[in-house]
Amino acid sequence: MTTVRDFLNYLNTLAPLDTQEDWDNSGMLVGDMDAEVKKAVAVLDIDPWSVERAKKLGANLIISHHPVIFSVMKSFTKGSIAFELASNSINAICMHTPLDIADGGTNDALAELLGFKAYKGENPILRFADIEETTAGKLASHIAKTLDTKVRFADAGKPIQKIAICTGGGASLIGEAGKIDAFITGDTKHNDFLDAVSAGITLIAAGHYETEIPVVPVLAKKLQEQFKDIEIIDIKQENPVKFTE
Repeated sequence: MTTVRDFLNYLNTLAPLDTQEDWDNSGMLVGDMDAEVKKAVAVLDIDPWSVERAKKLGANLIISHHPVIFSVMKSFTKGSIAFELASNSINAICMHTPLDIADGGTNDALAELLGFKAYKGENPILRFADIEETTAGKLASHIAKTLDTKVRFADAGKPIQKIAICTGGGASLIGEAGKIDAFITGDTKHNDFLDAVSAGITLIAAGHYETEIPVVPVLAKKLQEQFKDIEIIDIKQENPVKFTE
């Protein structure tokens, strides 16, 4: 019998939970560690749609990137995601910043998809790559085409060869990236664009979902290889954020 604990233990070898940031809430967040896993789904976010999909598929384990419980919960009532998971006996393991840091995690998955050979720096959550010299516009266009999305960028006005990558909302780490020409992330604020350009760094924001969703099929494949007798499903979650034409 394969249990939720077995999945958690394996995930802990891929992305050790003791590497999570102090503010994070990764690990086993909902359910029974000793429950037998019948079928599992992999997602970026545990939302109402993914819970319904898990129910219809007969899955009793969801492995996600983002934590289903992040801040302190003052109530636990019908309609909340955690309640719906528990009331339907669906367990939830969330691997947020450990998966960002891990080899083969979110940052490596994005770098590989973009065709960059990434390596680590002093901060283990950042990835770096040395690329053929290009411009901000060409790099942004390559990212937009590869991720099939719209990309925001601020051009520092110089050739780009060394880049840093931090998926999600990673712009706060630009100062820890050292000497780079461009920084690629998901979400960022207006003042981050201004500050980056002032520092001579092109800042590219390609979307939180878009930069992190590439890890889900990678994770599902690793889990399937480990747990061959249990079906692991990437349920192809869609971006909740839409764009006007």
